Amino acid sequence: MAAALLATAAQGQFRGGGGPGWRDYDLDPQAQKEQELMEKAIDPAFTEDVFTFARLRFKAERGRGFGGGRLWDDDSPQADLSLTFRLFEGTSLKPRPGLTFIDIAPNDLVKYPFAYAAAGGRMVLSDEDAACLRRYLLNGGFLMVDDFWGDDQWRHFYEQLKKIFPDREPVELALDHPIFRTVFKFRRLPQVPSVFAFLRFHLSYDPGWPYDERSHEPHYYAVYDDKQRMMALLCHNNHFGDGWEHETDDESYFDTFSEPMAYPMLINIVTYSMTH
Repeated sequence: MAAALLATAAQGQFRGGGGPGWRDYDLDPQAQKEQELMEKAIDPAFTEDVFTFARLRFKAERGRGFGGGRLWDDDSPQADLSLTFRLFEGTSLKPRPGLTFIDIAPNDLVKYPFAYAAAGGRMVLSDEDAACLRRYLLNGGFLMVDDFWGDDQWRHFYEQLKKIFPDREPVELALDHPIFRTVFKFRRLPQVPSVFAFLRFHLSYDPGWPYDERSHEPHYYAVYDDKQRMMALLCHNNHFGDGWEHETDDESYFDTFSEPMAYPMLINIVTYSMTH
C-alpha cells in the first residue's frame, strides 16, 4: 500500500492551510499524541509538501428536511483528525495535522487539488459558487461528495450539480471501475451507514428516507471532463464521515465499516484522483 501511494504523493502536492489548528480543540491525550507525531514527521524544509484533507464550507438548505439537519462540518473535527492519522499510519503520505476548512473561493480552492464535501444533500450554490467550482474542477481540482441519502437528497444535490455543469451528466460507476481496486479491491460496492442506524437498527443504510427511485443500495457517480478525467465522485447512500468519526464508538461498527470500507475507500479515491 505504501508503495502504491508514493505515486500519489509525487503526482499532486497539497499546499496551504486554513481553519483552526488541532491545538484549538480540547483533544484527549491520545489524539494530541497522534497530532504531535504527524507534526514531527514533516521535514521542516518541506512543510508544504504534504497531503491536506480540505473540507469544503458551503451554504445549506434548511427547509424540507434535506440532509437531516447535517451541515458542511458534519462529523468534524473528529472525522478529519482520525482520517488524517490513519493515512499517516498506513500510507506513505505525510498528512497535514489539524483541520483545513476552505470556502468556495478561488484563493482557497487553488491551493487544494482534493476537496471533501459532507452533507451533500443540503448544499446550496449561488451562481457565483457554481462558476467558481466549475473553474476549479475543469482546472484539475477534484471533489468528493459524501453523506447524503435517498431520492429527495439526490434530486436536491443533482439540481446543484447542474448549476455547476449544465451540459454534463453524472455517470454511475459499476464495481469493475478501477477506483474500486486501485489499492484495495472491493468485492461489493462499499456502503457506510451512520453509526446510529447501525447500532439501533442493525442496517447498512440510513432509514427514514424515500428510496423508491434508486433503492437504498450504494451508488457512486462520477463527473468527467472532456478528456474523461474524473473531476468529482458522488458517494450517494453513504456516510464515510461517520466511519472515520465513530471508529472507536463500537467495535462491531469499526470491524464492519470503518476498517474494511471507510478508510480503504478513501485511500482508493485519493490515489485514483491524484494519479489519473
